[in-house]
Amino acid sequence: MRNIKLTIEYDGKDFNGWQKQPNKLNIQGEIERAIENVTGEKVDLIASGRTDAGVHALGQVANFKTNSNMDIEKIPIAINSQVKRSIRVQNAEEVDENFHSRFNCKKKTYRYIIDNSKYGTAIYRNLSYYVPMKLDVEKMKKAIKYFEGEHDFKAFKSSGTSSKSSVRTIYSANILVERDNIAIDLTGNGFLYNMVRIIAGTLLDVGLGKINPEDIPNIIEAKDRTKAGKTLPPHGLMLLKVDYE
Repeated sequence: MRNIKLTIEYDGKDFNGWQKQPNKLNIQGEIERAIENVTGEKVDLIASGRTDAGVHALGQVANFKTNSNMDIEKIPIAINSQVKRSIRVQNAEEVDENFHSRFNCKKKTYRYIIDNSKYGTAIYRNLSYYVPMKLDVEKMKKAIKYFEGEHDFKAFKSSGTSSKSSVRTIYSANILVERDNIAIDLTGNGFLYNMVRIIAGTLLDVGLGKINPEDIPNIIEAKDRTKAGKTLPPHGLMLLKVDYE
């Protein structure tokens, strides 16, 4: 039995999230169907974590067990021939039988992109959230640093979170600016339901002058969802990469 690790890129626009569910188009189900078509086996594809409807991924990681002897370099080609163009397997490698995409994950990096151009974009409209009001990026850069470290992020989770603890560690939090795009990058040991989108919404309020950068520690300490910003839409969010070391 071989354990195959896949690195997957997908445009989440057309999908109802990663998780397999009946009568709804989902990424896990599409890839499992493709694997069955090329190997003849029903498999259980385990991801590093579930992404919500509309959320994208540049480097999602998932693994499955198979008895197939297909050459490892042919696996991405075979799977890609069976799925929508909005899903691409970018790499496949054989890993230790005990490797588990979710349990062995050490950190993840998410990016939320705000399009702060005057008129918006036609080409990249499904990959960024359009905000026409000019944002104070320097204040946003100052504010985001308060999220680094171990905190109780209760104020930054939506109801429906199954996790028992809301304590997480953010290893790095940065804002990158390229032309009119403001990218909010967060690397952490794990994220609560909608946590990145709520942090992005809070930073947006900082950029709009509704929240001061120095208010962030108090918002975190309050553990009150109503103190933080709104949950920004899913289409601006992307899972950039998953690290296992």
